[in-house]
Amino acid sequence: MGKFEITTRKNGEFQFNLKATNGQVILTSQGYATKASCLNGVESVKKNSQDHNRFDVKEASNGKPYFNLMATNGQIIGSSQMYANEVNMKNGIASVMKNAATAEIVDLTEA
Repeated sequence: MGKFEITTRKNGEFQFNLKATNGQVILTSQGYATKASCLNGVESVKKNSQDHNRFDVKEASNGKPYFNLMATNGQIIGSSQMYANEVNMKNGIASVMKNAATAEIVDLTEA
């Protein structure tokens, strides 16, 4: 089962990473001012990741594909890594769709 890991950035903001069952990070959030808003972001990923239309495919300036997961209001709630090719990127989207809905939440800020 995948998991959302909640951590704190150096600037004190909270963020989450969605990890696949193999431990690879498949989606990273923006920074959030509070843990509560970060947890709301996790819930938004769980919900929106089940709709293929919420994935916005992009290409970086170096030509590598990546994707953003969008909320219904158009806000980015998570971004992928950059992939070597489109096939790997599509596999990344499939992994987010598969893992996000049932992923456990692990709060590493309380360690």
